[in-house]
Amino acid sequence: MLWPKAVRDRLKTGGDRELVHIYAYRSACPSTVWADLIAGATEDLFFAGFTSYFLWTQVPALPEILRRKAESGCRVRFLLGDPEGAVTRQREAIEDVALTVSTRVRMTLEQLAKIGEVQGLEARFSASADAMNHVSLSVFRFDDEALVTPHLARLVGHDSPLMHLRRHGDEGMFSRFAEHAEELWTGGVPVPGTPSSAPR
Repeated sequence: MLWPKAVRDRLKTGGDRELVHIYAYRSACPSTVWADLIAGATEDLFFAGFTSYFLWTQVPALPEILRRKAESGCRVRFLLGDPEGAVTRQREAIEDVALTVSTRVRMTLEQLAKIGEVQGLEARFSASADAMNHVSLSVFRFDDEALVTPHLARLVGHDSPLMHLRRHGDEGMFSRFAEHAEELWTGGVPVPGTPSSAPR
């Protein structure tokens, strides 16, 4: 109450203090943000986007970065949609774009296969029962920070908004989105032919 109004207006003290930045479009988030968050993570990198294909063009030398992260003890996980799943086909019909959802998933699978077998690098498909929840919300975690995209109606991921969150305590937005992604991961199924996908 003693702080000047100008200070109170600029300082986040309530439920929004975990919100670092909002982008009206995921594509408006600078590639340096993605690169810096990946580089700064030491314990947990969790890419829970339905396709995550854009990461390979967004971050230079990403395969080698992920390999080094996993080898240094950082857990690296990819939760993807099943390219053969019913929800994937449904979403393809909704989006109606040349670069289909299944193609985008396979682009990520191809990149993961190129990395090869690395301890600490895991990949799963979300379960068919969870696929609708997965395709409608992407959560990318970097230790105690996250980039979250709620997918809007018929729009593809890069045209949907993005929130940058930083954890403050156990009951905030970061934790709620992280728990959502973990629940999908727990019910997920191993991706055949990709790096270690065994439960930990």
